[in-house]
Amino acid sequence: MFEEKLDTLLQMMAEHKAMPFPPGFRSLDIEDQDMVMLDADVYGYALGVLKGPLDEQRGKGLIRLTAVFEKVLPAIGDEYATRYYTHVLDMAVLAAEVEALREK
Repeated sequence: MFEEKLDTLLQMMAEHKAMPFPPGFRSLDIEDQDMVMLDADVYGYALGVLKGPLDEQRGKGLIRLTAVFEKVLPAIGDEYATRYYTHVLDMAVLAAEVEALREK
């Protein structure tokens, strides 16, 4: 199960890289979150999970980011951007699941 989730995370990251960044979301803050940094942070954490276990601080950072989406997603008024950031959230959740499995 661990390897399957790791493979799925790798695939989600490849899909994410192929998706164009939502027009108009550069230099945009929603609910006090810089949308470019939110995207980049999740990708960076996911990449870290692929490379090996996260240290405690980064593990907590990944969990914190998943909670940020509860505020951000409902505030996005663009259909494509909502899909894009839902994919980013799904990637963060899967990365957290992979990390949790690794800890067992």
